[in-house]
Amino acid sequence: MLLEVEKSLETKFPSLSALVMRLEGAEVRLEDPELEAFKEEVTERIRGRWALEQLREHPVFRAYRDFFWRVGVDPTKTRPASEALIRRVLRGRSLPRINTFVDAYNLASMEAAVPLAAFDMAWLSGDLLMREAITGEEFLGIGMEKPVVLEGGEVVVEDGEKLVAIYPYRDAEVAKITVDTEDILMLVCGVP
Repeated sequence: MLLEVEKSLETKFPSLSALVMRLEGAEVRLEDPELEAFKEEVTERIRGRWALEQLREHPVFRAYRDFFWRVGVDPTKTRPASEALIRRVLRGRSLPRINTFVDAYNLASMEAAVPLAAFDMAWLSGDLLMREAITGEEFLGIGMEKPVVLEGGEVVVEDGEKLVAIYPYRDAEVAKITVDTEDILMLVCGVP
């Protein structure tokens, strides 16, 4: 599976980059005691490495925030996923427990300070296309009760039939990773 960036988006953001990885034969479980112990290690490392007041101006988070502003997303209300997870830890809240794969890639996202996305390939219809949303398109993100109507211009990822992500902060309910997932497409979300 490939990820193509639509020409108009590429023209607007020539250095926009994302890495796609395919993982086959994954064994996703609800939980794992070793992973829970590792979560504690990572959480302590994050608390020792970061302070809330420094996140906003750190060059990596600054790049994501600047990108958000450029595509019409207010990063003070909708944070890059990696920053949101780190803020959660720094505020003393526990990390969400979803399943072993999602929990592990959330840890990786925090450690690298880069948002990650993952999709169950069984629910993808074809290669991915990153493009600007069309006014009025609907997107149902993981955990949402009803879809949001997009204003147009948001950076989205589609599979030829449906939207699977608002880039780089929200994955779609339809292709989320569950304990039934075997083949996974991961997206490492870079910004200019």
